Amino acid sequence: MDNARKRRRAAGPFNRVAEFMPSMTIDEAGNAAAQEVSYVPGSPRIAYVQAGTGEPVVFLHGVGGNRHNWDAQIEPFSATHRVIAWDARGYLDSEDYDGPCRFEDFSSDLKRLLDHLGIDKAHLIGLSMGGRILMDFAARYPDKIGSLVLAGSFPSFGKALTPAQQDEYMRLRRQPLESGRSFRELAPELVQALLGPAASDGDRRALTRSIEQLRAGSYLKTLQATLGFDKSEEIKQITAPVLLIYGEHDRLVTPALGLQVHAAIRNSTYVVVPGVGHLINIEAPRAFNDVVLKFIREHPIHKA
Repeated sequence: MDNARKRRRAAGPFNRVAEFMPSMTIDEAGNAAAQEVSYVPGSPRIAYVQAGTGEPVVFLHGVGGNRHNWDAQIEPFSATHRVIAWDARGYLDSEDYDGPCRFEDFSSDLKRLLDHLGIDKAHLIGLSMGGRILMDFAARYPDKIGSLVLAGSFPSFGKALTPAQQDEYMRLRRQPLESGRSFRELAPELVQALLGPAASDGDRRALTRSIEQLRAGSYLKTLQATLGFDKSEEIKQITAPVLLIYGEHDRLVTPALGLQVHAAIRNSTYVVVPGVGHLINIEAPRAFNDVVLKFIREHPIHKA
């Protein structure tokens, strides 16, 4: 049985996986290049792509994304580093899983990925949910971290959003799916809520494509886990270098919330990217790439 059929069979009717053309990466200039997808064995099997050589850099996408959210980072980062981007469990080419979503399982999957690739320590970069995974990972596996980049992330939804904002967050996401709407129908509202006012048509298409590739069951389980996530105390113990990046017009995780994270993490650098919303690396890839590459070069894993 081929891989696509296995994923459809594991997904069940509610988590149906669409079939797509072979994976392509779109660089900063809009050029396409084929991606070779590899897998971490085990349950669930985790899909990833990699490119380049040098110190390892691992990218973790957000709750509405997949590894393609990092397409504009793969080429520039792989010029000087070994770059890895995964699909988290339940996303795109990774397998689904039974039971509830737990962030400690994401962390275990990330450790499996690093061990599978023979990586002792890496620069770890997470957007939104990816950043929350890294907050959990840092508490469990601090010796695996060379540096952390947390973009558009906050350690507690309960503290970041008022009850009314939490209700709105779930209204836009869970209720429409439970009432039978498709991700294709849901995408325009989510795109509008997540992107900044100056987002290009290309940004909107990229995010729409990402949302349309979600699986409802895995997505809803992850949303439920997100609402109960709280690492407010744990992040105070992080000792690795940390770069915090927030979008000027991010309405979900505002720059003001980012300042609270900055105050909690002693060894952190705080940056606000002007003119963008929540999807910083998609809306302003060159600005994002410049600030992150500068940061990881200033904090090499293996110091001379």
